[in-house]
Amino acid sequence: MFIDSTKLYVKAGNGGNGCVAFRREKYVAAGGPDGGDGGKGGDIVIQADTNLNTLESLRYTHRLIAKNGEDGKGAKMYGKSAPDLVIRVPLGTLIKDAQSGLVIQDISTMEPFVLCKGGKGGWGNRHFATPTRQCPRFARPGIPGEELEVILELKLIADVGLIGFPNVGKSTLLSVVSAAKPKIANYHFTTIVPHLGVVAIDPENSFVMLDIPGIIEGASQGLGMGLDFLRHAERCRLLVHIVDVSSTEGRDPIEDFETINQELRSFSPTLAQLPQIVAASKCDVASEEQINRFRNYIKAKGLPFLPFSAATGKGTEELIALLFQRLSELPPVRVYEPEYQPPKDETDFRDHSVSIRREDNVFFVEGNWLLKLMRGINFGEQESLQYFQRVLTNAGVIKALTEAGIQEGDTVDIYGFEFDFVF
Repeated sequence: MFIDSTKLYVKAGNGGNGCVAFRREKYVAAGGPDGGDGGKGGDIVIQADTNLNTLESLRYTHRLIAKNGEDGKGAKMYGKSAPDLVIRVPLGTLIKDAQSGLVIQDISTMEPFVLCKGGKGGWGNRHFATPTRQCPRFARPGIPGEELEVILELKLIADVGLIGFPNVGKSTLLSVVSAAKPKIANYHFTTIVPHLGVVAIDPENSFVMLDIPGIIEGASQGLGMGLDFLRHAERCRLLVHIVDVSSTEGRDPIEDFETINQELRSFSPTLAQLPQIVAASKCDVASEEQINRFRNYIKAKGLPFLPFSAATGKGTEELIALLFQRLSELPPVRVYEPEYQPPKDETDFRDHSVSIRREDNVFFVEGNWLLKLMRGINFGEQESLQYFQRVLTNAGVIKALTEAGIQEGDTVDIYGFEFDFVF
């Protein structure tokens, strides 16, 4: 099955906690602090894989979580960093934020992309030793890894896209000019998945051709193959609009041409503006009158026109030569620029902003960075409490409380931890 879109929840690993430990050495107070730092959590990495052409491997995967870093150990031993979790996807996969739909990254090269960074490991207690605090009995916890809900959307990378109604000869043309072997039969929607083929001009020059399953009227609203595959045409540099000029199915080629272009405009203005070459298929069974009528209509629109027959090979070499010449004049395959801006890290220690709310004689202090700080505080240990008080003073929390009108003896509540304020 061709799977070209899926939603994932991804989370990088948390950093390991710092360790509280002491050396057992004579003449060293309490053995001396020697707690090691925690290891780094694993990143979520997106890597293109040329062996993949669908997102089938992620079809039944909804959550991917990297491993956490190990906690630090005594004897100043660092915790082991966790391995990165690598998600392999086909070239041309777009990563979008699930909520906003904005593009985070276009995986159009083999360069790995770090989607979520693993948390850093926390400091061991040896980092908190000072001349006046020689035996710190607290350490810093690891930082949580980043998490995100994303949509992976595959837009196949190709130079030329074949568009047109079902059963007009797109797959037959691809099989004739490349080594691709799409299914070919005399009924509608024979092709139900996109096919890529490499068209070789000479040993040093080639281009990639994409057979897009047949488009019908109403495709932009979901009819037929609908929206499933129109997105793959958006990356193409050039469109070949194949029209059955013989009218073997009773349709008018001019109406077919206008109908397909209307669907392109309804689906995406960008797609409708791509340069087109109109190729009249099945010219071996069409009359000169039919070919000339359609040729005159297309020429009046200023578009290149070329009749061909994939069944007999007539006109296919001229078509490929025209495509190669036109591609040499066009810019490279479109790469989507990132649009998504990650939200500000509200738990950044550098942001010491707080909000203070008063209810009677209780002052409630809130600030996301405080939650992170309190995870590493041992409120039953005097030195740890002194460190907490010093951070509150240096971060301006005590000053903010004073400006809010706090009096000595009033209660301060910081996320459930209460103490009496003393000047």
